[in-house]
Amino acid sequence: MGDGSATEVSKKVHWIRILIGGLLAEALLIAIVIPINMKFGQHPLLYVAPVGSLVTCFVFGWWVGRGVESRFVLHGVLVGVVAMLIYIGLTRAQPEPLAYVIAHGLKLVGGAGGGVVAGRRKSTA
Repeated sequence: MGDGSATEVSKKVHWIRILIGGLLAEALLIAIVIPINMKFGQHPLLYVAPVGSLVTCFVFGWWVGRGVESRFVLHGVLVGVVAMLIYIGLTRAQPEPLAYVIAHGLKLVGGAGGGVVAGRRKSTA
């Protein structure tokens, strides 16, 4: 079993930060798309949702990555996974337009990208 060494601690997955980051990423995305949907209808969401998914998960993947010591990309990807699972849960896994399926993939890419940026900033600091 582990002895609490620095190496073991640095490999820890920070689940609370990941859950908060994924929740905030999806909440921000919803806060962006609801007014757009109300004003312009469903069609613009086919463009806004994928871009918004990428950007919000990037931001919160970076935020989560700033608070960890290692495994930056993993933490970022898991932010995207949490955001994706929240959306799937809210929609009860109903069939979605292709743009929304792509948006789920972009959540993973955005989170990973945020993790990469956080890791690079840590290594230069």
